[in-house]
Amino acid sequence: MKLFNVGAMRQATDGARLSATKDLVQRTLAQHGLVPQSGQTIKQEMPVLPSLNSMLGQFTCRTGNADVVQLTVPEGAQFRRDTFTCPAGSRTYRTYIPASSVMGVTGVIMMLHGCTQTPEDFAIGTGMNALAEQHRFIVIYPAQSRGENAQSCWNWFSRGDQRRGKGEPSILAGIASLVAEEHGVFRDKTFVAGLSAGAAMAVILGETYDDVFAAVGAHSGLPMGAAKDVASAFAAMAGTALDPGPRPVSAVTTRTIVFHGTADATVHPSNGEAIARRAVDLNARQSIETECNGDAAGRRFTRVISSDLKRNPIVEHWAIEGQGHAWSGGHAAGSYTDARGPDASAEMIRFFYKSNDEDL
Repeated sequence: MKLFNVGAMRQATDGARLSATKDLVQRTLAQHGLVPQSGQTIKQEMPVLPSLNSMLGQFTCRTGNADVVQLTVPEGAQFRRDTFTCPAGSRTYRTYIPASSVMGVTGVIMMLHGCTQTPEDFAIGTGMNALAEQHRFIVIYPAQSRGENAQSCWNWFSRGDQRRGKGEPSILAGIASLVAEEHGVFRDKTFVAGLSAGAAMAVILGETYDDVFAAVGAHSGLPMGAAKDVASAFAAMAGTALDPGPRPVSAVTTRTIVFHGTADATVHPSNGEAIARRAVDLNARQSIETECNGDAAGRRFTRVISSDLKRNPIVEHWAIEGQGHAWSGGHAAGSYTDARGPDASAEMIRFFYKSNDEDL
């Protein structure tokens, strides 16, 4: 599909042309879930792209579940609420400490929600707290500030939020480091994962703070540097991501697991492929690929495992047939989930710890 050039100047020579132009803009935006804010109009001289927050607020499909969620905390567990502040800014966050942690903490996982979601909603939809109880790890759920993004989207598309020591990456890495230090967890057991805009930010953290995070889980997200502003974010979501250029050489490897539905109409599946490809390129000069096909809960999938020459898995890419923009194997009580398909949460934990469940 050829994207409409929403930024170009056009003269409206008659009412028919103006009407046709406005209709084209509206239809193009509607196809991608991008609509102007209430009260916004298309001006005669120039079609208007929605505001930054309005546009990225449609980054995930709305289900209505995000506004009413209830989370049950088992006896002995804690679901703390705290605020972290650093020179780059501040954010509130929830920390789930499982009751099983009294037997020793095995790691820390940061979970980044998608647009319009909350930490509580994301915890319910992914079922990550139950896995934390089973495997004794701490879960961090940062909350995006409405003051920083009106639709609670992480600002993955902003150049100022794609760098080490700046913006949201600095804040989020600071939170993860603080919690990991509190519980005596080192870098090799500190991980980050996210959905949609949260996945895009998780990928950024994996590259800018590879000294903090050992592995990344990206579900329905976009690669590092896929966009730099509103127009490029619009294009990236449609499948035309920017080339972020080379990443500085690092002495450590940030392993990556990617999930993406082949029927995702919100974030084009090519973005999942790009995340996996870049992760392989960054972490191994040579790699060995193994592909397998299977089905889980009624959905078929293709799983490509990329390993280094020592057969250590460094990247996994799961393409789930027929799945849209939703967390695979998620719980219906949360928003943006699909109960069908492989359990993305459980597979991420397996990949993060590089072992079978019984070895955790």
